[in-house]
This record gives sequence, structure tokens and C-alpha cells, in this order.
Amino acid sequence: MQERARTTRRSLLEAAALLFAEQGYAGTSVNDISARSGRTSGAVYFHYASKEGLAIAVVEGQFSTWPGLAARYTDRAEPPLEKLVALSFEIAHALAEDTLARAGARLWAERDTIDARVPDPFGLWTTATTRLLAQARTDGHLAARVRPASTATSLVRAFFGLCTLTEALEGPHTVADRLADWWLLTLASLQHRPDPATLLTRARPRRS
Repeated sequence: MQERARTTRRSLLEAAALLFAEQGYAGTSVNDISARSGRTSGAVYFHYASKEGLAIAVVEGQFSTWPGLAARYTDRAEPPLEKLVALSFEIAHALAEDTLARAGARLWAERDTIDARVPDPFGLWTTATTRLLAQARTDGHLAARVRPASTATSLVRAFFGLCTLTEALEGPHTVADRLADWWLLTLASLQHRPDPATLLTRARPRRS
């Protein structure tokens, strides 16, 4: 793809993400995206075929960045439960601050209004969480009663529910604190020798 075409596609994607995050799928038109991007409606249809195509591209753009984020936590020298907690804060930060991530999350929540299949991110994150919990079991850090696969499913769903409800009720600025409260409760059940406050202190990112 030529550089000019890549630039056009990117500007359309960024404009669509901003509008989808602010107005939702139903509240955004191709003309809105055209006006925000400074491109013609013809450019939208040429590069993405339809508003549905743009919505799917936004969702895929959000989720395609997350495997790269997860790859930062493959170092076996770092305890797996710490990696899991640190990763959750990075994802929560993206959901609160990154336009593409916010738009992708809103589009997934509004998937029934989109006449196309919206990708499901939860299988990816459940698998990644299962692996980290299994590593914690191997390293002797996981409580004996915890089953990695079923626990991962519950953790992923609870995490995304917490982020969504906290933002809706309190705003994005409180998500990290609510996530810390949740981990203090959750780690007490996950750890073989519970010390959630110490683990959380080590794993929680420091942001200015």
C-alpha cells in the first residue's frame, strides 16, 4: 500500500474512533467521519466499503495492539501474578485514555446495532490469564484450590465489568483505584501465601 493511501486510511480510522467513542455507532454517520477526517465520503467507501467496515477496523485496531502489550510480560524472571496485575492496569489505562481502545470497547458493547460480526477479545485474554495462573501454580504461588482455566474466565469478565461500570458511574479517573481495591480482595484468594498489598505495590504502574 502506498504511503498516501496508508495516511488516508489512518486518518479515517482515527476520526471514526473518536466519533464512535464520543457518539456511539448509531450516532455516527459516514458524513460525520468524512467531515472530521477532512476526507471525502468516497474515500471512506473506497478504503473501508461501509460504516460497518470502519467499525470492525476500529475494533480490530484496538485488539491488535493488546497481544503486543501482553508480549511485554513474557519474562519468566517476573512472578506471573505480578505480571497479571501489571497487565490489567495497562489495559485499564488504555480503556480509559486511548481513543482507539475506548471506541473499540464501546463498539463491542453496541455490537447488536452493527450489521457485521464484531471480534470478541475475551477468548484471547482468558487464554493469556490461564497461562499466567498456570505458571503461578507451577512456581508455587497459586492457592491449591484455584483452578487456572475457570478462574481466568471469572477474572477476565469481572475485570472488564469493573472497568465498564466504574467509568459509567464515576468516570475514567477512578478506574485505577477501583482496580487496586479489587485486586486486594482477589489476590487474597489467589495467592498461596496471601500478601496482596505487597504484590500490588510492586506490580501497580507509577503514573504522573
